[in-house]
Amino acid sequence: MPSHHLPLLLAAYQYRFGRDVEAMAQHLIDDIAVGWDELGTDLLDDAPPTLVAALTGGEHWPSRTLDHLITPDGSPPVRMTVTDTTAGDLGMPWGYVLHPQGIEVISMAHTGAGPLVAWDTDPSTPFSDHPAHWPAITTRRTPTTRTPLPAAGAAPTGPRTAARR
Repeated sequence: MPSHHLPLLLAAYQYRFGRDVEAMAQHLIDDIAVGWDELGTDLLDDAPPTLVAALTGGEHWPSRTLDHLITPDGSPPVRMTVTDTTAGDLGMPWGYVLHPQGIEVISMAHTGAGPLVAWDTDPSTPFSDHPAHWPAITTRRTPTTRTPLPAAGAAPTGPRTAARR
């Protein structure tokens, strides 16, 4: 849900990844074999302790990938991808697309483009799980063709679709 994932991803970009969207994409997308089960507070490394406390309520949990999956036929699991047509079948109500200028938040109930949240947005900004209630910090994007993204498995969201907690 955006109320949880968007602040975590904004803070990760600003602090852990030093405002380097390519480094963030490498970690969240390219460096995983299958997908994310959960994004954890390790993404908040290097963030100010007060921000970490505000975003997590003082809790700490690790990020977990879906490397432990066992397929019905015993074959190794393969990277799952999310597209506009597969998102519903995977049970993913939200998608997150990393762009150079910000993070696009897409409600899978409304395919196409979602609001674009600038990378310099304060991660402590309260986000509703209903974008219509968001503060005026977003812009609308026009839909473009996107490369399929790794899924977060059974979790509703993951990097470029972030995993749920």
